[in-house]
Amino acid sequence: MKTALKIPGFVDIQVNGFVGVDFSSEALTEEGFIHAARTLLERGTAAFLPTLITNHEALLRRNLTIIVRALKKDAMLDRHILGFHLEGPFISAEPGAVGAHNPAAVLAPSCEAFDKLREWSVGRLRLLTIAAEAPDADQLARHAVACGVAVSCGHHLAGPDDVARLAEAGATALTHLGNGMPNQVHRHNNPLLAGLAEERLKILFIPDGHHLPRHVLKVFARAAGVERLIATTDAASAAGLPPGRYDVLGNHAVLDPDGRLHNPEKQCLVGSSATMLECMNVLHALGCFSLDDLLRIGFYNPLQLIGTDPAEIPSCKHGITFAPDAGFALS
Repeated sequence: MKTALKIPGFVDIQVNGFVGVDFSSEALTEEGFIHAARTLLERGTAAFLPTLITNHEALLRRNLTIIVRALKKDAMLDRHILGFHLEGPFISAEPGAVGAHNPAAVLAPSCEAFDKLREWSVGRLRLLTIAAEAPDADQLARHAVACGVAVSCGHHLAGPDDVARLAEAGATALTHLGNGMPNQVHRHNNPLLAGLAEERLKILFIPDGHHLPRHVLKVFARAAGVERLIATTDAASAAGLPPGRYDVLGNHAVLDPDGRLHNPEKQCLVGSSATMLECMNVLHALGCFSLDDLLRIGFYNPLQLIGTDPAEIPSCKHGITFAPDAGFALS
C-alpha cells in the first residue's frame, strides 16, 4: 500500500550538475543552470545546494555570479536553492584525496580567499569542505562558522587528531565519507575510521549503489546511528542522461547502464549519476532503516546541518509516496 509522504521531497546538499550541465564548467550559462535545476526538482529533490568543486578563483567567481543572476531571474526556483556548497578549493592535492578535482587549483586554507568566495556568492555560501590536516584549516573553520557557514571535512588524508582539531574549531560534518580518499590507507590511522569515531561530525555519504558497497552502508548505520547520517548524491553533469561517454569534471567518463559513472583510464569514479530518490531506495533496500529513519537521513538531517527550517521547503510538481515492498516513488 502506497503512503503519501508529508515532506515535499528530499534535500541534496551536494549537487555538481545535472542533465549535461556542469556547475563548475567554464561553459555554464544562466539558462543551463535553470534548466538543470528545474529538471532536478521534477525527480524527487525538493531543495539542494549547487556545488562547485576546486577551481581557479576566476572561474569560481564567474560561476557563482552566473548562478546568483539565474536565481534573481527565477523567483520560484530560488525558493528551492538553499545556497552554495563549495567542495574546495581548500582540499588536499595529494593523489587519492584530491579525487577528480584539479590539484593545480587547490589552495591552502585562507580566510581572505574564503571572504572573496562568500562575497561572490552574495552571502549564500552554506557549506564548505576543507581538508582537516591542511595548515590553518582550524583557523578557516572558525572563521567560516562565525560567518554562518557550516564546515565539513573531506578530500583529505586526515587522521583522528586532525579531525578532532577541526571539530573543536566548529566543523560539523564529513564530506562523502569513504570516498575522496586513497584506495590503500593505514589500517588504523585513516580518514574513514577517524571520521566514524568523531561523534561531533555528521556523515555525508553517497548511497548510489556504486560509491559504497552494501556492507559499508550497514557499518555506517550501526557505527554512527541515524542521527549522524546525511545522504547526498554527489551528482555530476551526466546525472539524468542515458548511458554513454561524457566529459565530466575534466574526465573522459563512461556512464554504464547500471548507473556507474567512472573514468576507465584513472580507474576512479567521477561523481554520481543518481538522484536522491534513487539513493533513498538503495538505503531502503538494505532493510536496516525504518521510514522515519530514512526521512531523517534524506530530509531533516541535511536541513539541520545547514540551519534551515523544514517548513521553509516548498512543494514540488510531484510529491513522494512510499510502499514497504517498492520503496519511494514520485506521485
